[in-house]
Formats: sequence, C-alpha cells, structure tokens
Amino acid sequence: MKKGNKQNIILIGMPGAGKSTVGVVLAKRMGYRFADSDLVIQERTGKLLHQLIEIHGLEGFLKIEDQVNASLDCDKYVIATGGSVVYGREAMDHLRDIGTIVYLKLSCREIEERLGDLNARGVACKPGQTLLALYEERCPLYERYADIVMECDGQSVRRVVEELAEILKVR
Repeated sequence: MKKGNKQNIILIGMPGAGKSTVGVVLAKRMGYRFADSDLVIQERTGKLLHQLIEIHGLEGFLKIEDQVNASLDCDKYVIATGGSVVYGREAMDHLRDIGTIVYLKLSCREIEERLGDLNARGVACKPGQTLLALYEERCPLYERYADIVMECDGQSVRRVVEELAEILKVR
C-alpha cells in the first residue's frame, strides 16, 4: 500500500457513494487519521462549496479544489475526496504519489436514491447537467485513477470497510 514515503488511502467516487462515511470507519479500523478534502477546502477558503461555485463558477471552483488536493501533506490518513477531484490532474498525480486510490463504485440508480438536490450538496456540475450525464462523464475518470475498484451496490458500510481492510492489508 506504500507509495513513495507516504501511506494514505484516498477514496474517490460519485457524491453520495459513502466516501466520508466509509472513510471514518476505515480510518478507525486501520489506525489511521481521517481527512475530508471538501472540509479542508472550506476551512482554507472560509466558504461552503456551493458558495465557492456561485462566486468563482465551476471552473474556478475546480481550480481551487485541484490546488488544495495537490497540497495535501499527510501520512497514514484515509482521505475522502470530493466527487470532482478527478478533474484535477495535478491533484490526482499528487494523490497517486502519496497513497492508494480506492474508487467506491455505485450504480447511478443507487447514487440517485442517496442524493437529494445536487446544487444544495455543492456538487460540481454544469448548469442543467443531469445526474446520469455527470455519472457517465466521471465514471471513466474514477476507473482510470483507481488502484482498487470497490463494488458498493447493496453493501453495508461495515462490509465495504471489512473488504477494503483485507485488500489493503495485502498490498
């Protein structure tokens, strides 16, 4: 699981995939610390995600997200990223260097059941973009960057964490 001199587990996936929930439980299980990169962005900017999108537009927000994620300097952390992290090449190159990237994969149907209003959640999407269009745009990027793809449809948080802990122990 070690890449370079850092041992982190980076969770990527669609909004609502359970990155933060799984991340907290996995961190406890592995004896790691936990960080939510969306919260780091909010701390550093003093603004909520949807406010950043309103103020800077989608492209401006994605630049901020890329810079913040590319600057994360931690070791033995489980990092839950925002769903749009995969648009940032600098961030993804950095995250790949400092850890193992795990894609929490869910069907679009299950994501839709979990999510409420995309805009209220601060989801980075183009005006009028549907969840299905966003899903189809992002999934190939998640697949490209993932070291591990974890199928999560119909799985409990406990089950996902148990399987991931076993896989990560072997790496």
